[in-house]
Amino acid sequence: MPDDRPLIYARHLVKRYGSAVAVDGIDLNVGRGQAFGFLGPNGAGKSTTMRMIGCVSRPSDGELSVLGLDTATQGPAIRARLGVVPQEDTLDTEITLFENLVIYARYFGIKYKVAKERARELLDFVKLSDRADVKVEELSGGMKRRLTIARALVNEPDIIMLDEPTTGLDPQARHLVWERLFRLKQRGITIILTTHYMDEAEQLCDRLVIMDAGRIAAEGSPRELIDAHVTREVVELRFEGRHTDELSDIADKLDGIDAQVEALPDRILLYANDGDAAMSEVHGRAITPSSLLARRATLEDVFLRLTGRSLIE
Repeated sequence: MPDDRPLIYARHLVKRYGSAVAVDGIDLNVGRGQAFGFLGPNGAGKSTTMRMIGCVSRPSDGELSVLGLDTATQGPAIRARLGVVPQEDTLDTEITLFENLVIYARYFGIKYKVAKERARELLDFVKLSDRADVKVEELSGGMKRRLTIARALVNEPDIIMLDEPTTGLDPQARHLVWERLFRLKQRGITIILTTHYMDEAEQLCDRLVIMDAGRIAAEGSPRELIDAHVTREVVELRFEGRHTDELSDIADKLDGIDAQVEALPDRILLYANDGDAAMSEVHGRAITPSSLLARRATLEDVFLRLTGRSLIE
């Protein structure tokens, strides 16, 4: 397969469950060695798309190839070259870390001697060598996550797929997982992930898609998405003790300001290319918030602008 051919290629990809459409005609191109992310609210179609890429759910319509192979007819060959990190850890808690990796390697037909060598290498890679002979039940959540990533690498996959890789981890554990994933990308392994952490997407992803209602609402690098959908800076105005109606009235007083104004239940946001100038205009209109903060726009601002702020169950 030529190096410039996408490892994951989808055209008009559809997944239906009865009359419900979970994925509604999306196109994807994921290149070799990329870190590619799926963002979106619950029910947007992220996990369904990942299941089709992982060959555990067949597309209802459209074209999908992974590693140059047809997912509809060559699923076992594709799965043999994938590493999968599910959202929930599925480790065997009553045996040791070393045994978890060796046994899992044997499922891929890897010889016992090679499996043992690979287990030692992977435990070192995820900084768990000193815990090799400890039972999994004794590990912290962050350690279990790192072991799950190590397990996904025993077959030396071309693509590793991670579903919410750092959910529930403390900041130190999250950053260690990020570092390990960055090293995998440096090795040329293609990373596919879903996440609800916008800072995680900005840190890890070369490109990403934001999905909503089964469709792709936007695609690009984190920087491209920020530049295309929000301004360079965001000014946050907070008013302690003010009700939603009062904030709406204050937002009306900002009409004509050189910024996009969004009134939220607890604050007002001004999307501006020059945050300092926007703050000066606020003061010039005799508006006195209890706190005033200018910050750079983030991927979270893009996400909320495109998908809305209402909670989706």
